[in-house]
Amino acid sequence: MSTLAQVQSDQQPQKPHTENKTKRSSLMKHMELIAALLSGVIVLTAWLIEGQINQSTWVILHLIAFAIGGFYKAKEGITETIANKQLNVEMLMVFAAVGSAIIGYWTEGAILIFIFALSGALETYTMNKSEREISSLMNLQPEKALRITNGSEQLVDVRDLQIGDTIFVKAGERIPADGMITNGTTSIDESAITGESIPVSKQLDENVFAGTVNLNGSIEVEITKTANESLFQKIINLVQSAQSEKSPSQQFIERFEGTYVHVVLISVVFVMFLPHFLLGWSWVDSIYRAIVLLVVASPCALVASIMPATLSAISHGARKGVLFKGGVHLETLSHVGAVALDKTGTLTNGKPVVTDVYFQDSDQAEEILAIVHEIERQSNHPLAQAIVHYCESQASNHSNLEVEEMQDISGNGVTAKIGNQTWKIGKADFVGKEEALQFHSHIVTTLAEQAKSLVFVANDDGVVAVIALKDTIRQDTLDAIKRLKEHGIHTVMLTGDNQTTAGAIAKEAGVDEFIAECLPEDKVAEIKKLQDKYKHVAMIGDGINDAPALATADVGIAMGAGTDVALETSDIVLMKNKLDKISHAVSLSNRMNRIVKQNVVFSIGVILLLVVSNFLQVLDLPLGVIGHEGSTILVILNGLRLLR
Repeated sequence: MSTLAQVQSDQQPQKPHTENKTKRSSLMKHMELIAALLSGVIVLTAWLIEGQINQSTWVILHLIAFAIGGFYKAKEGITETIANKQLNVEMLMVFAAVGSAIIGYWTEGAILIFIFALSGALETYTMNKSEREISSLMNLQPEKALRITNGSEQLVDVRDLQIGDTIFVKAGERIPADGMITNGTTSIDESAITGESIPVSKQLDENVFAGTVNLNGSIEVEITKTANESLFQKIINLVQSAQSEKSPSQQFIERFEGTYVHVVLISVVFVMFLPHFLLGWSWVDSIYRAIVLLVVASPCALVASIMPATLSAISHGARKGVLFKGGVHLETLSHVGAVALDKTGTLTNGKPVVTDVYFQDSDQAEEILAIVHEIERQSNHPLAQAIVHYCESQASNHSNLEVEEMQDISGNGVTAKIGNQTWKIGKADFVGKEEALQFHSHIVTTLAEQAKSLVFVANDDGVVAVIALKDTIRQDTLDAIKRLKEHGIHTVMLTGDNQTTAGAIAKEAGVDEFIAECLPEDKVAEIKKLQDKYKHVAMIGDGINDAPALATADVGIAMGAGTDVALETSDIVLMKNKLDKISHAVSLSNRMNRIVKQNVVFSIGVILLLVVSNFLQVLDLPLGVIGHEGSTILVILNGLRLLR
C-alpha cells in the first residue's frame, strides 16, 4: 500500500497544471466565437459614435473589426486555397468585404465579416460538439489501474496492462480495462456502454468492461483485452471515424463548390463591365452591383446545409447507443427497402432456455430434477447449462446425490450412475427412440412442431421425463420488426437452421419471409438477390458467419455484443444490443435527409432571390449581407436541431 500512496503523492502536483491546460483548451475552442462577437461589438460601437469621432478613427475601428472578425475565416480560406490550389467560399467573402471597403461601404463590409464569422463559429461549435462527445467518453476510462503481482499491489498505467494481468477494483471505481471477474461479486453500472441505468449483477467468471462503474463490492479482474482493444475504445474509434467520413451529398457539395466559386467570380467580372456598356449603368452602380453579387451569390448557406446536420445526427446517435461509422451510412439508411436479419443473437437471445418439462409421474418431479441437475452440471454443453439453470430455479434438493461413471457421449447426451440406477439424458435415439416417441406422444409431437429441442431423461425403468428447450425471441424483436414495417421496410430472416425451426421463429418474430439452411456464402447470395429487388438492403447480424453478408449489404448493422469481426465489418453498431434501436436509426436518417433537403432548397432559393433582386437594382448591400449570411445561420441552426 505504501507504493500506492507514493504514486498518488507523486501525481498530486500535476492536477493544477492539468486543470489549467483544460481551461486553456476550452478557451481556444471558443476563440472563434469570441472574435466574431467582439467584431460585432466594435461595428456597433463605430455606428453609434459615428458623428462624434473623426473619419480616420471611424475607419480604424472598422479595420480592427475586419481584422478580428475575419482572421479565422481568412486564414482558413488562404490555407485551403494554397493547399488545394483552388479558390473557395471563404475567399469570396474576403473579396466581398475588401470590395465593399474600397467603394466606401465600410459598415456593410464589417457587418458581412461579422455575420460570416458568426456562422463560421456556429459551424465550429457543431464540430466541437461532436468532439466533446468523444472527450466525454474518453474521460470515463481511467488512466491508472491497481495491478496485483505476487500478492503486492502496484498502481500502473492502463496502457501497460497485459492480457492475463490481475487488477483490483474497489467499490465506486470505474473499471479500467475489459476482463473477467476472478474474485468477488458486485453490481456494475454499464450505462456508459449500454445506456441502461439499471445496474447489472456480476458473479465469478463474468465479463466486465472498461469505463463501467463497480458499485458495491471490491473485485479482482483478470485482463482479457488490452486497452486499445477494449469495447470502450472501439466505441471511441467508431465515433472518430464517423466524423471524418463524409456523406455522398457532402462530397457532391464540396466538388460543386470549386466550380461554383469560379462561376461567381466570372459573373462578377461581367456585371462589373457589361451593364455599364449595355444598360447604361454608371461605373459606381456597376461596381456596387458586382460587389453585392459577390456577397449574395456565394454558396455559404449551401455549403453549410449538410455537414452540421450530419455531425449533429452522428452525435445524437452516439448518445443513444447507435454508432454510425460515417455520414454515408447514415444517409443511405433512409433509402433501405429491405432488411435481412440473422436469427441467433439478433432476433433471438442466442441462448437456449427450458420452456416445457413433462414427467411420467409428477410426484417424482422434484427427485428427477435433482438428479438431472447433478448430472448436467458436469457438462459444458449449452443445453446442459440451460437445464441446470432451470433446475436451480426450481430450488430442488440435490445435496446428497453422488454421480458416478459420468460419460459425455458427444452429439448424443450423457450417461451416469446415481445409486443403483443408470441414467441417460439426451436425444431420442440415445435413450431409445421408440420409447421416447411414445412418451406423451401428442405432447412430444406438439413440441417438435414448435421447433423446440427435446432432451429425454431415462433410467433403468424407461423414459421418465422430457425437457423442451428453445432459443427464445428477444423482448424487443417484435417491436423492432413492427416499426421496420411501419417504415415500409421488407424484413427477411436468414438462418442456418432447418425449415421447421426457421419457420417457427419467423412466425413468432413476425418477419415477412425467411430463408433457412443458409451458409455464409448463401447469405451473401440472398443479399444480392434482395439488392436486385429492393436496390438498397441492410443486413443485421452478430456473428463471424454474418461478416460476409454485412460487408455485401449496402448498410451492415452489427449488434453491440457481437463478435469483433462483425463489429469491424459493419457500418452501424447497435451498442445497446437492442434491436429496436434500428428503428430509431432509420428515423434519425429520415430526419437528417429531410433537414438536408430543407437546407439545400432554402439556400438555393435565397441565392436566386437575392441575385435577381440585385440585378433589378432593388437590393442594397446591407440587405444582401443580412439575407445571405442570415440564411447561412438559419441552415446551421436547422441542422443543430438533430442534437435534440
